[in-house]
Formats: sequence, C-alpha cells, structure tokens
Amino acid sequence: MNMRLCRWIASFWLLCFISLPTLAVNHPNVLLLGQVAEPQSLDPQVATAANDSRILVNLYEGLVRNADGTLTLEPALAQSWSISDDGLTYTFHLRENIKFHDGSPFNADAVKFTFERMLDNQHPYYHTGPFPLSFFFSAIDKITTPNDKTVVFTLKEPFAPFLSNLATPAGLIVSPAAVKQYDKDFSRHPSGTGPFKFDEWTANQSVVISANEDYWDGKPSLQHVVFRPITDANTRVAEMLSGGIDAMVEVPADNVPLFVNDNRFHVYEAVGPHVWYAMLNASQPPFDDVRVRQAVNYAVNKENIVKYILQDSAGVAQGPISSAFDWAFDEETNAYPYDPEKARQLIAEAGAQGQKIIFYVTEGGSGMLDPIPMATAIQADLKAVGLAVEIQTFEWNTYLSKVNAGLKQAHMAEMAWMTNDPDTLPFLTLHSASWPDKGGFNSGYYSNKQLDELLDKARVTNNLEERAQLYRQVQKIVHQDAPWLFVANWKQNAVANEHVKHFKLQPNFNLLLKDVRKD
Repeated sequence: MNMRLCRWIASFWLLCFISLPTLAVNHPNVLLLGQVAEPQSLDPQVATAANDSRILVNLYEGLVRNADGTLTLEPALAQSWSISDDGLTYTFHLRENIKFHDGSPFNADAVKFTFERMLDNQHPYYHTGPFPLSFFFSAIDKITTPNDKTVVFTLKEPFAPFLSNLATPAGLIVSPAAVKQYDKDFSRHPSGTGPFKFDEWTANQSVVISANEDYWDGKPSLQHVVFRPITDANTRVAEMLSGGIDAMVEVPADNVPLFVNDNRFHVYEAVGPHVWYAMLNASQPPFDDVRVRQAVNYAVNKENIVKYILQDSAGVAQGPISSAFDWAFDEETNAYPYDPEKARQLIAEAGAQGQKIIFYVTEGGSGMLDPIPMATAIQADLKAVGLAVEIQTFEWNTYLSKVNAGLKQAHMAEMAWMTNDPDTLPFLTLHSASWPDKGGFNSGYYSNKQLDELLDKARVTNNLEERAQLYRQVQKIVHQDAPWLFVANWKQNAVANEHVKHFKLQPNFNLLLKDVRKD
C-alpha cells in the first residue's frame, strides 16, 4: 500500500470520528481546535490572517523564530547567522539532514526559491501568488548560496526589521518540489519541515494535520490536530461546552466567565501587539478633511466599547504601535478622549453634518473581537454627532478581498492587526508606498510625506534608541492626522478543556502545538 493511500485512509478514519461529540474528550491523540474562520490559504507567502498562521506555523518553519513565550529571536532552520558591520549582508548557516514532508531535501536552494518566488516577478512560480506581505522583504537585493548549507542575503540598504520579519509566517520556507508539482494549487497541498504534516482540507469543515515522526526537534505528543472553522461565536462556545472541541481561540468576552467558573476548563490570556481600528477613507469626503477624522475619534466612546462589549478583555488603543513594543511606544501620546461636543464642533466647521457614511463590517475573523456589536456602537455614537452611518456586513474572506483592494465604495472599514515589529503596521497600512495598487494595505489612501520619511528612516536605523525616537514621532503625527478611528488593543485569549496540557498562547498570536498533549 503506497504512502498516499495510507494517509488518505488515516484522514478518512479521523474525519469519520470528528462528527462524534465524544472524540474531543475520549481520544487522547487528537486535538480538536475551534477556529474563527475558514483559512484563506495554506501557502505561507499568500496567507495574511492570524487564523491561517495558527495552522501554518505547525506545518512550516523559518530560518529564525520567536522563542517560546517571547518576541525574542532564536535559531530555527538556520542554526546560526552573522550580520556584516554595514548591516547589508546576512549569512545563515542551515541545519543538516532535514527534509520537507514530501521527502525532498531542505537546503540553501529551497530558501532562495522561497524568497525569489515572491520577490522576482520573472520567477517561473511568481504566478502562484499574489504575495501581499512581500513588502517585508523588499530590502533584499540578491540571495546567493555558496553551498547547500549556507544562504547569504544582501540588502539594498540596512533594514532593521529584517530578522524579525523572517520570523513571521511570510518567512516560512516552502518545498520547491511541492510548488512545482501543484503550482497555484500548492495552497491546498502544503509541504514544509514543521512538526506536523498536512493531511486533509475539507472546505468549511476542517483542516487535518498529523505528527511528523521525523521532526528534527523531537516528534509531537499529539498524533493529529483538527482545525475546525466555526464562524458563529455562540456555536463555537456551545461546541466547547458540550465537548465537541478540545480548545477554542478568541473566546467572546461575555462568555469568558462561563469557562472561568467551570473547573472543566482552563482559560488562557496573553498580551500581544494587537490593534483594532476603523480605517477612514482619506481620499474622499468627508474623511479627506482631518477635522472630520478627528471628530470621529472624539465621537466614539472607546471606554464603553472596551468595558461593556469587550468585557475588559482589551484596552483603549492610542495609535498604530502597541504598548507591547515598550521600547518604541510613546507614553506621551494619549488616546482621544470621549468628547461628543468637540466632535460636533469639528463636523460643523467642516460642513459635514448629515454626511452619509458607508461602513464595511465583518461577521468575524482573526483578531476582530466582537465586530458587529462594536460597529453598531460606533454607528450609534457617530449618529449622535451628525453622521449617518450605513453598515454593510460581509463574511471574513469576502470582507478581506473587498477591503484589501481599497475602499473605493466605502468610507470606513474595521480591521485588526497582530504585528511582529513597530515597523510593520504603520509601514504597511499608512505609508503612501503601501496603497493597494502598490501591493500594500493602506486601503484608506492616507498620505503624509513627513510620516513616510520617518518610517523610511526608522527602517534603515539599526540603533534601537534612535529607532524608538523615530517611532515616537510617528505616533504623534498619526494621532494628530487621525487616519483611523483608534479603538482597542486586545488581550488575546483561548480556552481548553482540563485534559489538554502544555497549551500556551504566544505574544505573536501563533499557536505552537508540538508539545501539547491530552491526558
């Protein structure tokens, strides 16, 4: 019997049992995990959502990774590296005797293939994109491979976030053989070097992964993990309470006490670099006027949203850089206070009373917290100061496709980011080089030349304190210019039943499942 048939039979057996509500409790080698949405893609260079990343980081690895429980970098597929004095050359020495799940060798050529596929539009597999986070690696000038176990990246200019960007899902190394075999369908046939191998993706039902018995860093405790997309939060909670799943991420705030007060469960919380905001379309009225953008920030009662909708599972956001990056966070920039009278005054000065606002809202998604109630609260607060907000609601993946293409037919859209470096969110969402038609996520078409210059300078500054000063200036400008409605910084959470051991949330919002087991 060949290996493909064996894996198919194993997957069929596993999926047959998924429907049994007793599996989550009674089967010690299988973890059933409730996710908030169907994955977009299992190609790490294509995917952008944390929902996908939680799967990807268990299938693939990068050259470096964040150490367990921190944002500190440590070796992964590269056992060591060095950086030239001028900050332009990064040399990585790779681990030996590692294979991709498809049996092909991991080597320097695989690393070169991974990055050139998303950066070189003449690459024979560039068409397997799009690669929306290739911005992370745009500083790369060339990649050379002196031998099978050495990769050298030469940058166009010093780029301070380079190593931390390598630790993101966009930096995970893919099997060239699998990309060549499956072409654009690689996202449904992923092959990495991680602790788990891909088994099966059944649309709107499950993604199944199985233990990589040959994993270089020790085989996993679990035999299988089943990621189940359960988009309705109430259904996800009901499945958790009934034993249909072992664990779930992004527990709705008003349901947390249910699990805290039930000794069958353990609730996990962790602070990470998360920002929930509503982008404002600065390319058209009324948000092309800074007074109206500021008015929106004064009009919305963020404290009430955090207290009553999010049940204190978040704090009020002050800007695009989370306080999780304590070295770069600007303590002097405070959140906009709730001041509806000030909002009415600014709207009147701008002549925007009664302006109709189209507000894109998602039903749910990675890091989006409680998006519909939050949007409804924002709608009510803006109505109170003279803006007529119409909410248009979309399923998560449909929503991403509409918003990431740019807000040509909307004035506002909610969004959330979990980031790895102070550079990531402001550069990809506020820099004028990051407009959607240029491959970025500045879907509100905001532009500020001074901000661009500060972000550009911070990227090439390797001195940490100098970078910090630049990011503090960035926060002051963004606060004044108000390209977004700043709302919340989430404390991520999850719940697992009492049989699940070594479950842990990571500051980068990923889930590392290699050491998780069930008693």
